[in-house]
Amino acid sequence: LFILDWLQSVELRRRVHAGLNKGEARNSLARAVFFNRLGEIRDRSFEQQRYRASGLNLVTAAIVLWNTVYLERATQGLVEAGKPVDGELLQFLSPLGWEHINLTGDYVWRQSRRLEDGKFRPLRMPGKP
Repeated sequence: LFILDWLQSVELRRRVHAGLNKGEARNSLARAVFFNRLGEIRDRSFEQQRYRASGLNLVTAAIVLWNTVYLERATQGLVEAGKPVDGELLQFLSPLGWEHINLTGDYVWRQSRRLEDGKFRPLRMPGKP
């Protein structure tokens, strides 16, 4: 029955395709995070494999959360700046991008640069240095 619905409904095909694209985007993000091991979990013990998979899920979720918060803040910033924001286009935004996140190198976490609760990094507005 699903095949018949699939063949008849253009909307169903679009929704399924969008869902598949989201899954592929999440897998691409996970591969990018896991680049040193070529996207493979090679630990010998099941427990170590679980730890590594849990760590991968944690980092992926942190990136998605970061992107979600800052996409919302960027949208609000555009509205506050008087720029038109088409609400119909917001449904096509995805928090699964990572091009703006440095996934390689050394990470230095300075305690002195810690943000207070409820505070965020400033947004980069186009046209401003």
